[in-house]
Amino acid sequence: QVQLVESGGGLVQAGGSVRLSCAASGRTFNIYAMGWFRQAPENEREFVARIRWRGGSTYYADSVKGRFTISRDNAKNTVYLQMNRLKPEDTAVYYCALDSTGLRYGGEYKYDYWGQGTQVTVSS
Repeated sequence: QVQLVESGGGLVQAGGSVRLSCAASGRTFNIYAMGWFRQAPENEREFVARIRWRGGSTYYADSVKGRFTISRDNAKNTVYLQMNRLKPEDTAVYYCALDSTGLRYGGEYKYDYWGQGTQVTVSS
């Protein structure tokens, strides 16, 4: 089993920055990639960013490109999401997720483990 614990959320003004962290523990030797997702009230969960554990290739949703940066610390089994130039529409619960296989189902990557989420609120 793998446990994911997010931290770093909070209240920030529009234009500000927040850095989220997600620490993985347990059976972490099977990390293929990790990702960040978010869910705003009354919205479906959406993809934000993804990073390959080996090599560090990154992928972003169009809505956050140029503002958010995903990174990882392999030694600490931790993934980060640096969020800059935040907008009120970035307000959501942010979840980190772990992909242990790199397999796709229906064209989308399958994530095996999820954190409990951390709230980010951007005030206008």
